[in-house]
Amino acid sequence: MDAGDAAAEALAWAWEEWDKVQTMENPAGYLFRVGRSKSRLRKAPRLAPVAALDLPDVEPRLVPALLGLPSRQRTAVWLVHACQWRPAEVAEAMGVSPSAVSTHLSRGLHQLRAVLEVTDRA
Repeated sequence: MDAGDAAAEALAWAWEEWDKVQTMENPAGYLFRVGRSKSRLRKAPRLAPVAALDLPDVEPRLVPALLGLPSRQRTAVWLVHACQWRPAEVAEAMGVSPSAVSTHLSRGLHQLRAVLEVTDRA
C-alpha cells in the first residue's frame, strides 16, 4: 500500500467515525497513525506443515483451509479444537466475550466445512 492509499484509508475511517474524531484532542495525529498502520506490511500467518506435526490421518487441505480463515476465526478454531481450550479460556486470551468466541468458532467451522466439502458434522 502506498502513501496515497494509506491517506485514503485514514480519511475513510475518519468519515465513518466522525463522532469520535471530532472530539479528539489531536485528530490529525491520530489519523496519521491510522494511515501509518494501514501502510504497514503484515506478515502472513504460518502454521507448521502437516508432515511436521506428525499427526496421523490429517486431511492435507486442512492447513491451507485454516490459513484461509480470518485471524479471529482461525484462532478460535485452533485453540478450541486443536489445543482443547475451553471457550472461556479462548475468550480471555483473545480479549473478547465468550459469545464472540462462539460466533468466531461457528463461522470458522462453517467455512472450513465448505472449503473441505464436508457435508455432515463429522
